[in-house]
Amino acid sequence: MKTSFSVQLAAEVRARRSVLCLTQHDLAQLAGVSERFVRFVEQGKPSVQLDSLVAVLETLGLELKITTRPGSAANTLAKLPSDAGSER
Repeated sequence: MKTSFSVQLAAEVRARRSVLCLTQHDLAQLAGVSERFVRFVEQGKPSVQLDSLVAVLETLGLELKITTRPGSAANTLAKLPSDAGSER
């Protein structure tokens, strides 16, 4: 079973915060977000504000990357002729 993005992100944030010996309160203060927000991230809440999430990740020395997944629908669409999606 594949782990959801929010669960994976939560685990990474918790682990990195632990390595840096920061409390949730410390991290919130350093990142300029609320302690509640840090808890939501670490609980894997799927609806968090991206700008606040990026502030937390930057504070922990982590980054969010976007890559194309092998076999994704986007890859299939990219292989279609350029006029396949246009209306006539």
